[in-house]
Amino acid sequence: MAHNILVTGGAGFIGSHVVRRFVQDKKYHIVNLDKLTYAGNLENLTDVENEVNYEFVKGDISDSVLVQKLFELHDFEGVIHLAAESHVDRSISNPLEFVQTNVIGTVCLLEAAKNWTKGEGKKFYHISTDEVYGSLGSEGFFTEKTSYDPQSPYSASKASSDHFVRAYGNTYQLPFVISNCSNNYGPNHFPEKLIPLLINNIKNNRPLPIYGKGENVRDWLYVEDHAVAIKLIYEKGRIGETYNIGGFNEWKNIDLVELLCDMMDEKLGNQKGTSRKLITFVKDRAGHDLRYAIDATKLSKELGWKPSLTFEEGLEKTVDWFLGNEKWLTDVTTGVYMNYYEEHYNNR
Repeated sequence: MAHNILVTGGAGFIGSHVVRRFVQDKKYHIVNLDKLTYAGNLENLTDVENEVNYEFVKGDISDSVLVQKLFELHDFEGVIHLAAESHVDRSISNPLEFVQTNVIGTVCLLEAAKNWTKGEGKKFYHISTDEVYGSLGSEGFFTEKTSYDPQSPYSASKASSDHFVRAYGNTYQLPFVISNCSNNYGPNHFPEKLIPLLINNIKNNRPLPIYGKGENVRDWLYVEDHAVAIKLIYEKGRIGETYNIGGFNEWKNIDLVELLCDMMDEKLGNQKGTSRKLITFVKDRAGHDLRYAIDATKLSKELGWKPSLTFEEGLEKTVDWFLGNEKWLTDVTTGVYMNYYEEHYNNR
């Protein structure tokens, strides 16, 4: 009998890679619940949309009636909760939207699952971010014991959802696990984010906007490595534990941009240095955290996970994917991708 899992936000960037990995393992039946906001793209899942162990449901995680009906219909044994508003800039301009999805939506899911008890083989897996820990100086790393210090409406909403998951574990004995990951990159990345934005702008000879002086430091994780870690944590992670997932790839923004510029020049046949001329420094973002760096030692020691690629290898694979999937990028940047649901799912 198939193991029924509710995946939320499975049409998004990270979610689509996670859904694909679980659907390929035929012991699972995946129900993908996604509201299909601007970041949800069903074109990310064309290779699995007709699999018998996959089902898509368009809906909002903060719709408690819908969520409860899905739990009753499928008797889920697990939840992999990826649905979230995730763009810091958008959270600054519209924080209430982030509270609605990231906090209220998470609580709606917890309410539907709160009668689960430890020992039944159930698991509520909440995927979070390293941004809940705040900002680091030039040294040190975030560990699972780092105190929370969120600095943006986005990270505050994610920190709140983390606390609610732990509270339900303590109050209702809900079997849960949490992971906090660093910046993801790779195929299917929505082009408001740094790396796909730069790739698209270089292709079209547009300015490359960089906050401040480009001195902010981030740890980068290839999305497929993240999907592998999520499946491993779901299957083998200890109930009530938190696992940090990092790429061991710290890069200063300006160094990353220059590396990407040089890589794109080589791929496009440009003279070296052409793309660097597009770099444009812009006013820094309000409350911009200086540095994130994750210590993923616990995940490595307990479950044997480690990144499969260096950043340079992952970045080249990412560039090659975007250059080889121009239709996907065009559909996203023109908004055509938003018609996919009506065209392909209305009669299902």
